Amino acid sequence: MDNFAIHSLGVPGIVLMENAAIGIIDAMEEKVDLYSSHIKFGIICGKGNNGGDGYAVARHLSNLGHDIKVISFGSEKDMSNDCKVNYIILKKLASSRRNISIKKYKTFRDLKFLSGSHIIVDAILGTGVTGDLKSPISDAIKYLNSLPAIRVAVDIPTGLNADKGYCKIVFNSDYTVTLGDYKRGLFIGNGSEFSGEVIRKEIGIGSHFLQKFSVQDYLIEPEDIYELLPAKGKSINKYTAGKVFIIAGSGKYPGAAELTSQSAFRSGAGAVVLAFPESSRKMIQRKLTEIVFETYESDFDGLTTNAVKNFKDKINWADVLAVGPGIDRNPVTMDAVLQLLKTSRNKPLVLDADGLYALRNGAFRDYNLSEVILTPHLGEFSNLIDLPVAKLKEDLLSYGKGFSIQTGSYLVLKGSPTIIFTPKGEALVNTSGNPGMAKFGTGDVLTGMIASFIAQTKNIESGILLGVYLHSLSADLLLGKQTEFSLTASDIIKNIPYTINFIRNSFARVS
Repeated sequence: MDNFAIHSLGVPGIVLMENAAIGIIDAMEEKVDLYSSHIKFGIICGKGNNGGDGYAVARHLSNLGHDIKVISFGSEKDMSNDCKVNYIILKKLASSRRNISIKKYKTFRDLKFLSGSHIIVDAILGTGVTGDLKSPISDAIKYLNSLPAIRVAVDIPTGLNADKGYCKIVFNSDYTVTLGDYKRGLFIGNGSEFSGEVIRKEIGIGSHFLQKFSVQDYLIEPEDIYELLPAKGKSINKYTAGKVFIIAGSGKYPGAAELTSQSAFRSGAGAVVLAFPESSRKMIQRKLTEIVFETYESDFDGLTTNAVKNFKDKINWADVLAVGPGIDRNPVTMDAVLQLLKTSRNKPLVLDADGLYALRNGAFRDYNLSEVILTPHLGEFSNLIDLPVAKLKEDLLSYGKGFSIQTGSYLVLKGSPTIIFTPKGEALVNTSGNPGMAKFGTGDVLTGMIASFIAQTKNIESGILLGVYLHSLSADLLLGKQTEFSLTASDIIKNIPYTINFIRNSFARVS
């Protein structure tokens, strides 16, 4: 965006830098009182434009009367032109102001100059980082992370790959003030862990120019979800409201069947039919009063190919299928799942949990996965494509996009954040959700919600977006009443009606 502003619009780089500094100051003011408090700032500046932003920020903070200590990495002759301008201005001010001190970095001991700072500002490296940090910057980052101070990153934390979200050593920020537009690396891979709260600020050219760039990666916004919510017209009936056929549960995992079917119903589907082994009837049926049941005989309490054949009418009846939660991994059951993939080709199919195991180690390549929605967590995705988790984390977007494009499937990669990959090569990032969701059963709830919304909207992508976002938002809204420690999958289900109402009330148009 900087290059576009400079070369296409003719905006001088130094103007963009000044706008960036003002935006960073504005973001800080949103979090701390800059105008009545006296704060000690430690600012570390590199030799590029990120460092130039840091020098400009130091000047503005000095104007407000705060104590400013700046460590400069790199000599003046190596600085970018705009960085050098702001460095020289700050150096001149420091000669006449007692609240500015600038120190050139020479040895590790120079970093102790920043001890006692209330706020540390990282302006060392920006979006150009592609490899691992090397000494002395890596040593500096480790030291800065150890200081008992609030940490603020300029544009992106030093050490974080802006495109892949991958890093080994990275500035662990409490707040990241990203400039112009969001960087995908802030939300994927390690980025979501080390970027803290991300605050976006303009650099003076407006965000509408983003339409000129080819973009395939998006953040899911609550306004999008409001627009996608299915209407419930007066002429609707229980069948037009969405028909979901679920194959879930076993004697070992009866709760998975309950959670999947209950979440589908609570999310608005009008007709939910649940299939499970006859031997598990007593454990599953007693808790579900609104759900219709289809049971099947099995010698081992699991799904069989014969059961799949007998479900032909129900498969044809349904708008969407949901298969996998709690069905166990017996080899006969895995064969039945593969049989189902062959017989349900005219229906969207949400495949989760044990159902994914049938496609492990690259077996997915032998099947047509068009209109299949796979919902693995990172470990399950690793098993699917037969790559180590550590390797996946190095370039999560590329692996996810490659899988969906190759297979024609929709991939819902569960985690922090959850990322939706489409067959068109798009990645949609969901930043809602919290650590309390790391519990047994929450994935089963997500499966039911996605299936329910696909059945209601008759659109796979819309249904996935609704299911993923509302699932996480339901968990987030619960934190107003309880903690992440006590949150359960059942809590998320019970909170679905309130969550949908929250979205409706928040974005309803005033007539």
